[in-house]
Amino acid sequence: MKRILVTNDDGIDSEGIKALAESLQTIGNVVVVAPSSDMTAVSHSITLNRPLKIDEVAPNRYSVEGTPTDCVVLAINLVMKDSPPDLVVSGINKGANLGDDVHYSGTVAGAVEATMYKIPAIAVSLAGRNSYDFTEAAKLARLVAEKVLSEGLPKGTFLNVNLPRSPIKGVVVTRQGTKIARTNLIETKDPRKRSYYWIGGDYTHWEQEKGTDIDAVRRGYASITPLKNDMTNNSHLSALQSWDSNWLAADSVDF
Repeated sequence: MKRILVTNDDGIDSEGIKALAESLQTIGNVVVVAPSSDMTAVSHSITLNRPLKIDEVAPNRYSVEGTPTDCVVLAINLVMKDSPPDLVVSGINKGANLGDDVHYSGTVAGAVEATMYKIPAIAVSLAGRNSYDFTEAAKLARLVAEKVLSEGLPKGTFLNVNLPRSPIKGVVVTRQGTKIARTNLIETKDPRKRSYYWIGGDYTHWEQEKGTDIDAVRRGYASITPLKNDMTNNSHLSALQSWDSNWLAADSVDF
């Protein structure tokens, strides 16, 4: 059977990762390597300034005192080094990872890291805030995983899957959406009246463009968005190359 690595950013004890691993066990041999605690919004950070501890908390289930990226690195280079995964699936995240938020997401970062190792990957997230039912998300994750295992993905590409709260009207292929406004900055005072700040709070300002992941989930559809590691804006390369060739001449730039 195919070997499937499962990770997340909500932590090893999250109900989302348990539902995901259980669902994927029907199509492959699953190994779970996940953070020991919540690592939400750590993005693609990797731990370099301290050693990493990894514990096998159950058969084929490992807890890492690190980020989702750390987990994928340890899984590929240590836990599964003799038989690398055929697929990496990250999730199921509590809360959607839509539009520009993919850049902050530890869940998405797990898939990004796998792609850097040339391993097909999927990130799966479920919209919501308080209560979650991962049944449909786990089912869709399994279906997408089966398709990826049979069809493969283009080089450097992974899939970002987001589901709305049930009932789900269907599944659509989308492009990444865009935020209109940044996250709120909340000022608070300590007992000595000194200001400190929370980055967070509610935001609802998104580009309401048809065909985006944001639009799909807002309308009750699950979205599948192909993303890639290479962030080069290829459409602008020729324009950049056409700039006056003298503007960066050696004698005009003080390096």
